Amino acid sequence: MIPRLSEVPQLDKATQSYLTELVNQHFSGEIASNYADRLSLATDNSVYQQIPQAILFPKSVSDVVILTKLAQKPEYQHLTFTPRGGGTGTNGQSLNNNIIVDLSRHMNQILELNVEERWVRVQAGVVKDQLNQFLKPHGLFFSPELSTSNRATLGGMINTDASGQGSLQYGKTSDHILAIKSVLINGDILETQAVKSADFFAHIEGLNLSALGKTLHREIFNRCKTLRPKVLNELPQLNRFITGYDLKNVFNHGESEFNLTRILTGSEGSLAFICEAKLNLLPIPKYRTLINIKYNSFDAALRSAPFMLEAKALSVETVDSKVLNLAKQDIVWHSVSDLLTEDPANPILGINIVEYASSDQTQIETQVKALCQSLDQKMANNEAGIIGYQLTSDVNSIEKIYAMRKKAVGLLGNAKGWAKPIAFVEDTAVPPENLADYIVEFRALLDRYNLPYGMFGHVDAGVLHVRPALDLCDKAQVETFKQISDQVVELTAKYGGLIWGEHGKGMRSYYGERFFGETLWQELRYIKTLFDPYNRLNPGKICTPLESETSLYPIDSQMRADFDRQIPIQVREEFKGAMNCNGNGLCFNFDVHSTMCPSMKVSGNRLYSPKGRATLVREWLRLLTEQNVSPDDLIFKPRKQAVKLADFVAKIRNTLNKNKEYDFSHEVKAAMDTCLACKACASQCPIKIDVPTFRSQFNELYHSRYLRPLKDYVVSNLEFIAPLMAKQPRFFNFFSTSTFAEKAANKTIGMTYLPALSVPNLQHQLVEVGYQGESLESLEQQATSGDFSAKNCKTLFIVQDPFTSYYDAKVVADFIALIKKLGFKPIVLPFKPSGKAQHVKGFLHKFAKTAKNQADFLNRVAKLGLPMVAVDPALTLLYREEYKEILKEARGDFKVLLAHEWLREVIKNGELENCKKSANSDRLPWYLFAHCTESTALPSSMKEWQAIFAHFGETLLNENVGCCGMAGTFGHETKHVEMSKAIYQQSWQIKLKNKPLERCLATGYSCRSQVKRFEQQGIKHPIQALLDVI
Repeated sequence: MIPRLSEVPQLDKATQSYLTELVNQHFSGEIASNYADRLSLATDNSVYQQIPQAILFPKSVSDVVILTKLAQKPEYQHLTFTPRGGGTGTNGQSLNNNIIVDLSRHMNQILELNVEERWVRVQAGVVKDQLNQFLKPHGLFFSPELSTSNRATLGGMINTDASGQGSLQYGKTSDHILAIKSVLINGDILETQAVKSADFFAHIEGLNLSALGKTLHREIFNRCKTLRPKVLNELPQLNRFITGYDLKNVFNHGESEFNLTRILTGSEGSLAFICEAKLNLLPIPKYRTLINIKYNSFDAALRSAPFMLEAKALSVETVDSKVLNLAKQDIVWHSVSDLLTEDPANPILGINIVEYASSDQTQIETQVKALCQSLDQKMANNEAGIIGYQLTSDVNSIEKIYAMRKKAVGLLGNAKGWAKPIAFVEDTAVPPENLADYIVEFRALLDRYNLPYGMFGHVDAGVLHVRPALDLCDKAQVETFKQISDQVVELTAKYGGLIWGEHGKGMRSYYGERFFGETLWQELRYIKTLFDPYNRLNPGKICTPLESETSLYPIDSQMRADFDRQIPIQVREEFKGAMNCNGNGLCFNFDVHSTMCPSMKVSGNRLYSPKGRATLVREWLRLLTEQNVSPDDLIFKPRKQAVKLADFVAKIRNTLNKNKEYDFSHEVKAAMDTCLACKACASQCPIKIDVPTFRSQFNELYHSRYLRPLKDYVVSNLEFIAPLMAKQPRFFNFFSTSTFAEKAANKTIGMTYLPALSVPNLQHQLVEVGYQGESLESLEQQATSGDFSAKNCKTLFIVQDPFTSYYDAKVVADFIALIKKLGFKPIVLPFKPSGKAQHVKGFLHKFAKTAKNQADFLNRVAKLGLPMVAVDPALTLLYREEYKEILKEARGDFKVLLAHEWLREVIKNGELENCKKSANSDRLPWYLFAHCTESTALPSSMKEWQAIFAHFGETLLNENVGCCGMAGTFGHETKHVEMSKAIYQQSWQIKLKNKPLERCLATGYSCRSQVKRFEQQGIKHPIQALLDVI
């Protein structure tokens, strides 16, 4: 039995009082102060961890004004605040141990668009890809590109002055900001925009500025004017110019305009709360061409930088062989393999991805032709290490290449072992002509420490992302972390560059004076003093006010590893799914039609994401370790469980006191309960964070202290009782689906919309389709006597699952009919429980036993050498993943195919040539809505279904959808009904709305059940559609 975890960091009294009074001040946003919420914003995509005091989620600029003005009261003047956006920073920019103000949850609206003048006004929490999705129908886009564009907020981009691919043409975020509305620490609203330098002070008096706003404009105008020569002469001259604070570009090139906005961009929340921005937009290029140039060494790819600059491309992205090899092992590679073909005898050790984009097709064709001629000449002369190149002008293909490049960032974090490539010196920038020589020295530095690393980046801008692999749980490697940081600072300075060329400063502000010099560094401090004299905004970042005795965060500030190393190594290994989370935040993807993570998308709560849940479990394990819980008690081992009376009594007592005694475990449980167990995270997350697995581990341990709800026992035993009920389906349906039963189930076990058993049952439906199956025992006897051989035998076994066989039996019967129609002989195996629900609910000991029984049975069947095929993806994939995890070698090597996998094989083998048909353009297409577990674990499955339908002359279109919201029994649980409905509405309902339901198909039982629930009309399984047309 695990102990109660009652000792967690508490809020100080002043913060508690401030939060209480904030509610009384008509603050309309949300306030979070429990430990779980604070932990969810304690990390970003960096190595650091800072636990905040509380989190505020304002809903408007007025809310930000309220929270800052309240903070002026004498008793709260020591409180400090840190603005936060998407939390994708790689250097702790938005981390602090103060009050976090999260502008992403509610302040995420696009406020105004002017297509003619090409500008948009947005709130700070709008995600970059969200904005571009909105702008696309208008032929416009917001240009600064970055790898985290599907979850990075515009407020975060402004605060770090973000940039990425294409920066030579598109510049940085600050180059596209027309105006900003921000709130100062004293509660004043500050609106900034370009102001004419001529008669500057007169112009300022005419603007709607507070007294402080006017002072800021006057003082910074005067001082930057005076220091102009020094700024131009002493700061590094780079495309990725130095920001935080941008002393150079506060004046435009001709100095005819002054723009205080430039001081705010790149300020990382240290000067003001940036709430709204007016952004400049560009027309979407009509034509694009991508040239993937392949090299025999990464050095050759780097040394082509000057040549690439001469080519005048929009962008040149480079990737080394380490990153490419990681991509090849991920599901993302299947989408780009034909765009990056490789000769095994001449492997690709580096690539440059060169893009041309324009609305002038002739211009692009001329540029591409010139580059290709140069490449051909170099290849003919065996120069520059070029081994080939491939072109594509297909927009979808171009986006797939960039998706691979973006995901490569996260894939680096999935390296085997505890040493992981980490971001801390990863966005250095040097003049492109210095890049190759700089990297030679950089690599030599890392090689001296014997560190593996991956490299990718922007050759054209002289920015290369380098992530050395370190295990920061090893204190010696923390020292290595600091030493490398110090040395890379000097190395970048030597080559005329910066240690922060793209991702902002964060904890690296520690090195600021080295690049600005003493005079300009003091000027930054003066600007900080003007805006925030008492260092109350994101203290410890960028710089401190003059006369301040506070310090900047050191480069080796508190890290996640400082917490994680307290957990025994064997426990970390057991819960590696949670421990490996590096905070990359892909699970925050704004797109509702992407599969990961449905609970996060619908709630907007970071706790309900794979990252949030992993963070909680790591801290939960640390607190258990602190309570001297033995590692053996936290590591699952299949064993007999004898229930002791004293333990049972203690469980009852603990359960009765749940609402009276604080236990951090309850906060973890609440976050785990909203997981749908769709397993999208297990394949979509670059780190392969598998929440359903560590959720099961958590539930097993949690319920060693607390009683389980009756619902868990009902759900976990459904497989065992469904076969009995299916013998009299009408009888049991009368009791389970009546209004009385619905109400009773709702109140007693917390279940609703109970599914009806199939009528007639499967046994009767098989008779109707003429099934006369042979028994397994009969075949085994024939095999023993030598009367049976699997060779050239057109027989296959059907492995049943409880949902389809007992609640959607027609699908199984139709599959049998289809198999017979295709000339094969089906044999339906006797139903055996798989343990899926046991795993979902965390009955791990029971699951281990059930899995072993089923595995033994399927291994027995496998000895006959015939294909085993199943219908439902979730149950079938259980055999491939969870069975391996729980049974290890005892699982055996049986293989159960899904219907499309079997059909693909028999078509490939030429066994269905007699069924092949030509496409009929007069027929309406079919629309496939794939099960989320299937589409993520088997990403090629939808294409394979398309090929199968094409073989039979049918057109199948794949719909890109998120989770349906049912997820087994999740949507049947009363407390999840509203979330289940909202998840369905945000993706599936939208995609189904304008399509004929009779032409819509779904592979998952849960998905078909959810559609029937909300549309009052069922949809078919693909095999049923095939049966109709063959």
